[in-house]
Amino acid sequence: MDQTHASSPLAGAVHDLATEVVLALRSGDHLATVCGAAGIDEENRTGIAAARVIGADLLLPSVLYGRHPHPGDVAVLDRAVREFPPKPDAPAATAWSHWHMISTLQRFAPPPPGATGTTGPGTAAGTSTGTGPGTGMTGTYAEPDAAWLENAPWQSFTHQLSVLAPLAVPAAPSAVQRAAADRTVDLARGFVRAVRRRDWLQAAGAGRWLAAIGGEPATLGLERGLDFVELMGGHDPRVTLHVRAARLMAEARAR
Repeated sequence: MDQTHASSPLAGAVHDLATEVVLALRSGDHLATVCGAAGIDEENRTGIAAARVIGADLLLPSVLYGRHPHPGDVAVLDRAVREFPPKPDAPAATAWSHWHMISTLQRFAPPPPGATGTTGPGTAAGTSTGTGPGTGMTGTYAEPDAAWLENAPWQSFTHQLSVLAPLAVPAAPSAVQRAAADRTVDLARGFVRAVRRRDWLQAAGAGRWLAAIGGEPATLGLERGLDFVELMGGHDPRVTLHVRAARLMAEARAR
């Protein structure tokens, strides 16, 4: 663990998990275990809390490469879902992050005996007909409300979408994704603003959304903008994670 980024045990664990996700994205190795490489298992409470911070991006390499995740990573994400459910007064972004974690687990969950339909790599998130691992929920987990995004000022909209950047993945339709697709110009404005403010994490999250949905203004220069964001903010592996995800999705869309 890089101690220069470990201001607390939790921050260190988040740093390590994000770093391992980046390494898995670069290698494309579906056998790699993100959590195991970071020294985290489902009994490590600090590691479980870090997995809650990383959210569904814990399984991002499997989502983007269409491969089955390591069982240890699934177990850690499942434990994070069960250990840290959103409180009744939690922010909407927290509820959405929790929804996406459950949907991602269901995406890779094998269907129970006798169930109809299929799940696994390439299946839309949240469409499992069975019970997600350990979630105790059968069928599709209902989406939280997203009406608050529709009229949010573009600055706030970009901030909220960057917090929800793990939802910016292929084959995972949601009300948040539809809101992003309807406001690409606002996201592009927010991306530029974040770069000017040197908020590299927000810029990376906004850039990831733009790469996922497409349709950004041609004058934005997103590819070079992401290169700059990674150059300036790459000391934070969460920035690199979003940038790498954006590149992989942009490459997939171009094929």
